Amino acid sequence: MNPEDKKAFNLLGIATKSGNLVSGEFSTEKAVKGHKAALVIVADDASDNTKKMFTNMCTYYNVPIYFFGDKDDLGHAMGKEFRASLAVLDKGLANAIEKQLKMKQ
Repeated sequence: MNPEDKKAFNLLGIATKSGNLVSGEFSTEKAVKGHKAALVIVADDASDNTKKMFTNMCTYYNVPIYFFGDKDDLGHAMGKEFRASLAVLDKGLANAIEKQLKMKQ
């Protein structure tokens, strides 16, 4: 795992501990539609339907979306089982995570 990935996963852990992260398809969708999501991350190994649904939703609601990590890594970063999607609710944390993900691209 490269340093940018490690830092992004650490920031996801911080977001989880501070209560600024929701995960799972239902909660992520609710956060986006409720204008609470500052950033959405979908696992690289999520289904094509999941990726398409969140891409369309995030485009419509103008929320940045990234495809990053796999389900196990995302879940592990949050201290949970595997997760295919998550939303970061805090703008500051979202910006910090986005900065790490942009370095990777």
